[in-house]
Amino acid sequence: MTTHTRSTSRLRHDPLVRGLGWASALLGVPQLAAPAGFARALGVDDAFRHRSATTAVGVRELTAAAGLLGRPHPVWLWARVGGDLMDLTMLTRALKNHDGRGLGRTVAATAAVAALTATDVYAAVTRTRRSTRMELTAATTVTQPPDEVYALWRDLERLPDFMAHLDEVRVTGPRTSHWQASAPFGKAVAWDAETTQDIPGQVIAWRSVEGADIDNSGEVRFTPAPGDRGTEVRVTLRYDLPGGALGKAAARYFGEEPHQQLDDDLRRFKQIAEIGEVVRSEGAPGGKKARGEFPQHPARPLTEDELKEALA
Repeated sequence: MTTHTRSTSRLRHDPLVRGLGWASALLGVPQLAAPAGFARALGVDDAFRHRSATTAVGVRELTAAAGLLGRPHPVWLWARVGGDLMDLTMLTRALKNHDGRGLGRTVAATAAVAALTATDVYAAVTRTRRSTRMELTAATTVTQPPDEVYALWRDLERLPDFMAHLDEVRVTGPRTSHWQASAPFGKAVAWDAETTQDIPGQVIAWRSVEGADIDNSGEVRFTPAPGDRGTEVRVTLRYDLPGGALGKAAARYFGEEPHQQLDDDLRRFKQIAEIGEVVRSEGAPGGKKARGEFPQHPARPLTEDELKEALA
């Protein structure tokens, strides 16, 4: 059996894939049968350009439905994602140029398409077998001695305190642990890991064991900073990103930037190591919700406009 045949057989019985196929069919039929009425239902007029756009979208939806229900393949899911982005662009333009009549229906349609887009992206990423090997590196300097910084990181169950994507780390043995994490688009993943290198005050390395939802490995090195300024912490993470290059691009489009996440994680680690907690403004919520709603960013110089405002 070829890879394509196995993929088709697997997806043919996938409830989410079939559900999206039927959704395309149910959307496509009225758009082709009554484009003017469908356009008015969205809160826009039935001008020729709107009828033409509605008809074109209907053809696209029925084509996707035929693919997903007949010979399902991830390419049809990615086609839906591309179509969703086109629909959002058209609806956004309609909102910008709206005359006010039926505005509520257009707003509701835009919100519905945005929710459907997130579902399509999740389905496309998680049903695509290809993966991209990612390697991330980041570093920071902590004004504490290497032994103390190492001991803080070695306490694995505290990692979720500063690593935003981690929900829980549970030590299961002298060199083993169980990890649960949040992945892009609300997906949860879990794996067991083993410590492959552990030199107190110098390095900690680990890798996931067989059966992990996402194969990964990493290491953290602790070296004295020049001028007796504390400890340089250098982190390297390697993992397989589901969905290949398209999944990587989609994750970035929806705000899941791995390099920035790792930089933010290290910034929070530095704060915990130096002052005992993550710094946030008074009244801001704590925990994972705060890390998601208030991501930290590197300091940068003020722009000219910001400088003028500050001096005004």
